[in-house]
Amino acid sequence: MSDPASARAQESTVPPEAPEITVALAQLAPVWLDRKRTLDKVHDAIRDAAGQGARLVAFGEALVPGYPFWPELTDGAVFESALQKELHALYQREAVDVSGGDLAATCALAVELGIAVYLGCIERATDRSHHSLHASLVYIDPHGQIGSVHRKLQPTYEERLNWAPGDGHGLRVHDLDGFRVGGLNCWENWMPLPRAALYGQGENVHVAAWPGSLRNTGEITRFIAREGRSFVLSASALMKTAWIDDALPGAARMKATGAEWLTDGGSCLAGPDGEWLIEPVQHEECVVTATLDLAAVRRERQNFDPAGHYSRPDVTRLVVNRERQSTVLFED
Repeated sequence: MSDPASARAQESTVPPEAPEITVALAQLAPVWLDRKRTLDKVHDAIRDAAGQGARLVAFGEALVPGYPFWPELTDGAVFESALQKELHALYQREAVDVSGGDLAATCALAVELGIAVYLGCIERATDRSHHSLHASLVYIDPHGQIGSVHRKLQPTYEERLNWAPGDGHGLRVHDLDGFRVGGLNCWENWMPLPRAALYGQGENVHVAAWPGSLRNTGEITRFIAREGRSFVLSASALMKTAWIDDALPGAARMKATGAEWLTDGGSCLAGPDGEWLIEPVQHEECVVTATLDLAAVRRERQNFDPAGHYSRPDVTRLVVNRERQSTVLFED
């Protein structure tokens, strides 16, 4: 007769199974300043990612309908410029009304394919006058529900000529197949406190959305992975001056002023030890995948966990205001 105690001891040596998940980076060029046609490309990439077995696909910052390159190329700070007004009006028209259903087809596709999506878009904020624009990172879960809309906290440099500052409402993480996923826009990833807000919610998969370029993604992706002891997906876009439609206002001036590559991609993925799982990809549209193992996070958290055993909340703590900001409060 076998010894029950010995059997239990033998069973206890078997490590618990750690979840795995396949994720995708979709590096696309927008059909610049055309919401519908860009979303068509997004949907094709989602199908591609799902076909490769991905349960999460991430896209670059402001992909729909595109990043505002024109202020840098057309003297965007000139006050009362007719060209800047015309381009901004076009940007408003092609921006995404999330609450108005502009992403309904994207949500339906997520349900059909059973895949979560992090999508960078220019959001026309219908809760803030219907005309101001935000660089927003939208999370859609595999059930087609919009889990968060994170509006970029602080637009960078000339972005402020077209984008409004956001708020903390979207600083959230989401459960997905045993993982906790969160994300930030572009230079927000350099901001320690927004990163800490996500770490504190148990984030172990971080999506860093960028308009593109290796100069943005090459170093910080591995740094955040090492700091957070998390997987970090840097999702970027592509754009060449040759792809600017000649019919757009100021197109000739932009093409004459801009470099060949306005953004060259640089999408990549680092593991919680800071090493590459997908090295930066430049100059090509692609959907690339990797399988993440939560056991890798568990191993790296042994000696450092920024919001866990290596934190000192008795000394320093972060307070996050996640209220959606509004100019007017109605009491009916």
